[in-house]
Amino acid sequence: MARPQAEEEKGGAGSDRAPASAAGVEYLTGLGNHFSSEAIAGALPAGQKSPLVCPYGLYAEQISGTSFTSPRKLNQRSWLYRIKPSVTHEPFKPRVPAHEKLLSEFDQSNSSATPTQLRWRPLEIPDAPTDFVDGLLTMCGAGSSFLRHGFAVHMYTANKSMDNCAFCNADGDFLIVPQQGRLWITTECGKLLVSPGEAAVLPQGFRFSVDLPDGPSRGYVAEIFGTHFQLPDLGPIGANGLADPRHFLVPKAWFEEKSCPGYAIIQKFGGQLFTAKQDFSPFNVAAWHGNYVPYKYDLSKFCPYNTVLFDHSDPSINTVLTAPTDKPGVALLDFVIFPPRWLVAEHTFRPPYYHRNCMSEFMGLIHGGYEAKADGFLPGGASLHSCMTPHGPDTKSYEATIARGNDAGPHRITNTMAFMFESCLIPRVCHWALDSPSVDPDYYKCWIGLRSHFEGMKIEGHDTQNGRADV
Repeated sequence: MARPQAEEEKGGAGSDRAPASAAGVEYLTGLGNHFSSEAIAGALPAGQKSPLVCPYGLYAEQISGTSFTSPRKLNQRSWLYRIKPSVTHEPFKPRVPAHEKLLSEFDQSNSSATPTQLRWRPLEIPDAPTDFVDGLLTMCGAGSSFLRHGFAVHMYTANKSMDNCAFCNADGDFLIVPQQGRLWITTECGKLLVSPGEAAVLPQGFRFSVDLPDGPSRGYVAEIFGTHFQLPDLGPIGANGLADPRHFLVPKAWFEEKSCPGYAIIQKFGGQLFTAKQDFSPFNVAAWHGNYVPYKYDLSKFCPYNTVLFDHSDPSINTVLTAPTDKPGVALLDFVIFPPRWLVAEHTFRPPYYHRNCMSEFMGLIHGGYEAKADGFLPGGASLHSCMTPHGPDTKSYEATIARGNDAGPHRITNTMAFMFESCLIPRVCHWALDSPSVDPDYYKCWIGLRSHFEGMKIEGHDTQNGRADV
């Protein structure tokens, strides 16, 4: 059993209200561990997984995140010991009204291909009552949840907690990055309090509910189909650095036993929402064990690496989590951050370099500013630079960097937390994302002011008009 960590939260049966502060909640620590957790001592069966009669009359139920015959090092599953099994519900029916702006399959009917650089201002939080599920909005994606390969990028805005319902994503894993307002997430394994500056992963198939202890909330969601997130290999970095497995926090068992007439399970299946009614809370798991679990991570604990002499490191050096493909070194989706750090490179253009990339990059900003965009990239906003679309520092950032000259000393970037979802797949952009009032139509102008600094006229014998040098 993994060692509990008090981030300052307290699990256990009985308390289901969102906390005013993080004080009191306990977690298990580690990523990829095989955990065991009990809300009632002795609730876990001893010596086997599915005895004829489980302790306290609980039901044994397995949730599998990989096929039964996946290699042991990749196999993910957990056993849940619950008051009633999750199968105890009425048939699923299409949710009414349908959620028209949530996708898990991308084609010409619902999205467009565009190589244009795109930027969005922060989405407005609606006035009408909107919970986490109704506030999800797909921005872009590629592939298909039916084919078990692809990804989707969503944003969410919400102003009310989920009430008498739980959400279950049958399509893939959610990686949630809050930008405004904490999320108090109740899962079948226990509770997670996720603040801006943290990220949470809710694996495929887990039922969860989201409360908003701070009121209105906004953030980002990356969804992956057919694989799961893992830590990146460190290669020549060695055994330490980047995201440390022990800083990932997993909920401790928590359950409630109460009658909930008309309780709705909202299932996302093939991008569509379905509902099934039951008369009890799905958060009735008194104990569990396994390695397929929800978890969260505090981005401020990331140990960044950077160049210490010259040139600029590739952004992959800041990868927190990766969802790999079958091709070595190629990610279905990487979660990369740009945290506070020192810049010390000599004789070097220190902001990110100008770039065309075979990967596609969706960026967001949690707080502060971003070093390569002096204006226009706001907390809660986003940008998309697709495969081989040029991008890089805006005019103001470039000119300010050049003006500092080669004598610029060490500089610490502070008050920032930007991130990137990077994928090998080429995203299609949803029609509503392209037509959104949050789209910045003048984004391209941030580069139009870049002037030529070419000094070819100073080279003796060089004809700059005809591109010819006399030698």
